[in-house]
Amino acid sequence: MGKTPLKKVIKAKLKSNRELTELEQIREELKYEIARELGLSEKVDTCGWSGLTAEETGRIGGIMTKRKKERHIPKNIIIQNESEFPSN
Repeated sequence: MGKTPLKKVIKAKLKSNRELTELEQIREELKYEIARELGLSEKVDTCGWSGLTAEETGRIGGIMTKRKKERHIPKNIIIQNESEFPSN
């Protein structure tokens, strides 16, 4: 497995219009869902994710971790392994 963090892998795929795996897509949808709930979606749309403060991104990340556990979504390392070595 490469040492590139999953979020950078997903960002690169989105920039180059490559298709995300099902788990990567679920992770991205969850991130946007939480941003909407926290009232940050407009800020993300205008400034991008890098326009958020550390507090805001930390809050999103914390909620994502909690929800991923609740919904039995695999950890990032497992998602990344599946995207690098698909079982199909």
